[in-house]
Amino acid sequence: MIMPMIQIGERQLSYETSPRSGPPVLFIQGVGVPGCGWTPQTDALRSNFWVTSFDHRGIGNSDLGKDPLTIDLFAQDALAVLDHLDIESAHVVGHSMGGVVSSQLALNASERIRSLSLLCTFHKGKNAAKINACKVWIGLRCHLGTLRMRRFAFQEMIFSRHELDTVDRDAFAFEAQSLFGRDLAEQPSITMKQLSALRKHDCSMLLGSLTDIPSLVISGAQDRIAPPSEGRALSEAISGEYQEWKGTAHGLPITQKDKLNSTLEKFFIAHTL
Repeated sequence: MIMPMIQIGERQLSYETSPRSGPPVLFIQGVGVPGCGWTPQTDALRSNFWVTSFDHRGIGNSDLGKDPLTIDLFAQDALAVLDHLDIESAHVVGHSMGGVVSSQLALNASERIRSLSLLCTFHKGKNAAKINACKVWIGLRCHLGTLRMRRFAFQEMIFSRHELDTVDRDAFAFEAQSLFGRDLAEQPSITMKQLSALRKHDCSMLLGSLTDIPSLVISGAQDRIAPPSEGRALSEAISGEYQEWKGTAHGLPITQKDKLNSTLEKFFIAHTL
């Protein structure tokens, strides 16, 4: 994968793209994760698809810029990537906040979207602000204690108990660093700004206009961040196919990568002219 930059005004946006072979697929990440978080998907799918991911403003190698962060701004950046690569239309895959960005991108430029795959995401961005005792407890532990304790707390926020019981958690945390672009014990400063943008965004009343776009919504049954109720509501709003995967949580693109890659490939092929 090459790692070029797009010049947008006075700032640069970093992206990664594979050779131009097969239908184009644009991957859009969530809060606190650079585009390299899609590596389990882009490495597997690049043999049959032209895959592209990018770093949101202020994370990875992309400049933050001076504009206040909004979901619509992230969607404009995604469209800038498509324009820069001369991609007329693409299959778009979004995870968590990236799913909300993908929906806004489709609202802004539906003619550029071949299909939507929305993973572990929200019907309403403001619902990302919903808290409960479990989320508060784990969230506090992500910021307190030793590095190891914070890594383990972050894992509990992202992955299911079943998934964590099947791995060496220290080794798993080390391996995940390359996908998250950081030590799991550390939270990038951009995270709170991204969360604020997500929580202020609500395009739910407009989602009915996306019913003509082939859509797949996948939720993890044990997702503490974007619970299945959000996926079901989103799927109903856009008349999309809904799947709820047992035994997995918010990090399913990592822990369920083989199943997800197979599911995405079949979905793309089914909706490629």
